[in-house]
Amino acid sequence: MNLQIKNLKVKAQEKEILKGVDLVVGAGQVHVVMGPNGSGKSTLANVIAGNPMYTIVDGRLTIDGKNINKLTPDKRAKLGIFLGFQNPIEIPGVSVFNVIRKATSNKQSFSSNKQKAIRNKKTNGQLPVASGSVSAFRQDLLEYAASLKLSPDHISRSFNEGFSGGEKKRNEILQMLALSPKLVILDEIDSGLDVDGLKLVAQAIKKFSTLNPKSSIILITHYARILKYIKADFVHVMADGKIVKSGKQKLASEIEEKGYQFLSV
Repeated sequence: MNLQIKNLKVKAQEKEILKGVDLVVGAGQVHVVMGPNGSGKSTLANVIAGNPMYTIVDGRLTIDGKNINKLTPDKRAKLGIFLGFQNPIEIPGVSVFNVIRKATSNKQSFSSNKQKAIRNKKTNGQLPVASGSVSAFRQDLLEYAASLKLSPDHISRSFNEGFSGGEKKRNEILQMLALSPKLVILDEIDSGLDVDGLKLVAQAIKKFSTLNPKSSIILITHYARILKYIKADFVHVMADGKIVKSGKQKLASEIEEKGYQFLSV
């Protein structure tokens, strides 16, 4: 998926947060967005995903050439945009399995509707039986969970309720693996993870990239430690609502060594 952001200016409750962000993410690329607290990183993630708390006052967001400025979050999700939250919410009484199953069903339904005319021509109006049983989906989800070292009963638990910080972050990655989105935005997925948890998450992201070579990834982070395990195509530094510097992975190493001050941020 190709994402293009042009002169994006965003406010929340009359306060301007993004002050002219320009960013191009090509299909299959991994981009890292770094920056000090309050620089606008999480706001950028939420705006791409369509969070209604934020108002776009200028600029354009386009996906594969289509302007998505006015699209609601559900429509953006159905296009293939996925946001892994910095602080995942709890949904008591609703299982992990049911949340992810519903999300994948909605995605498949959207895809089916888009291609309905084509399929009708090929099948004389008879739609084929949907592939993939509930039991097969459950087995896939269990395998994804096992790769993240989540217990077999994880998918039966209430969504994020009583989860540790690390479990919540791995649960975000579980959703990513199951949904196979076209644009993945991970907002500080590495925060709160110990070394082993970080390696697991990084391995899962690498696996996802291998299985979905045309999907793009935006990693938002304070630190370069996850880049010990993942190769980034580009690194961007945000400050005061703008991207102030872009470069290759070496830029993240310089920030790790010298901090943001060497950039006069």
